[in-house]
Amino acid sequence: MRQLILFGLGLVLSVSSIFVYAQSDAEPLTLRELADENGIFIGAAVQSGLLENEPDYANTVSREFNLITTEWETKMCVTQPTPDTFDFEGTDAMLEFAEANDMALRGHTLLWHQCFPEWLENGDYSREEAIEILKNYIDTVVGRYKGRIAIWDVVNEGVDDSGRMRQTQWKSLIGDDYIELAFRFAHEADPDAMLFYNDYSTETMNRKSDSVYELVSALLENDVPIDGVGLQMHIMVGDARPNRSIDPDELRENIERLGELGLQVQITEMDVRHSGLPTASILERQAEDYRQVVEVCLQTEACNAIIFWGFTDLHSWIPEFFGNADAAPLLFDRNYQPKPAYEEVQQALQNALTAES
Repeated sequence: MRQLILFGLGLVLSVSSIFVYAQSDAEPLTLRELADENGIFIGAAVQSGLLENEPDYANTVSREFNLITTEWETKMCVTQPTPDTFDFEGTDAMLEFAEANDMALRGHTLLWHQCFPEWLENGDYSREEAIEILKNYIDTVVGRYKGRIAIWDVVNEGVDDSGRMRQTQWKSLIGDDYIELAFRFAHEADPDAMLFYNDYSTETMNRKSDSVYELVSALLENDVPIDGVGLQMHIMVGDARPNRSIDPDELRENIERLGELGLQVQITEMDVRHSGLPTASILERQAEDYRQVVEVCLQTEACNAIIFWGFTDLHSWIPEFFGNADAAPLLFDRNYQPKPAYEEVQQALQNALTAES
């Protein structure tokens, strides 16, 4: 039986002994209902402003997901805009929404090189001063939400595309041990929170995923309190080979080797982009990609969460970043209607229940 327990947080997701199935004469179960039955997290990155101002957005989130990720609210350049001020308005609002809807909240992310405060980047700080700034920042943010934010991405994208340690501002200020220090400080601030390293292009067996494996192995050997690895999973229809975006066998192998280290694995930022218009063929292939990833996660003991980077095509980073105004990378269309991708994820979750019975 798959079971995910967040110790000290009073939150248990487990496969119940009596399953509830969608009958032909009843409404199909939502992703949230199916995830609860499977004992996993199903989630999405969301924005506090949209939760507050768009009823369709908020209603879809609460209906379909048992976990939400802060899309921007807990990044340092947002949370600590000046040396002496912290802004918790957005995170507080998201936490209030999560708790009101019996959802877990995932804090993303404490350290990320693309959201580094200007005051820190432009300051003249010694290593010792930088370490103290890092500790105070983590103590303040993680400590404020002790026992309430279940999971933290402590370090995001600390490895570059070549597989080397990324030359981040923290690395320049502190040195190679900044990652270790960040995890230690986060654990001290909330010993019960689950702490993750998160990165992109690390889902299959490749040079970068090998480097991440070596990084987390070294952290564990040094008794650094790390609980898991997040695989972002920003993929494109047809990335790896014609009509195939992801190699499920390599994904499984990668998850399993991380699991053998005693680490949890979470799919943390999944979306499936495409070129040009979202034709019926594209949407079918996209749906297949989503289904394959969900199936692999459900079939591997270490994987306990599937989180999408958004959920509606109305609010996605893909169109602006990749210059494709017609992009439709997510589970719901711009009118909050489920797409083939939603239906395939739903079916994969249902099939896992049927296999367990």
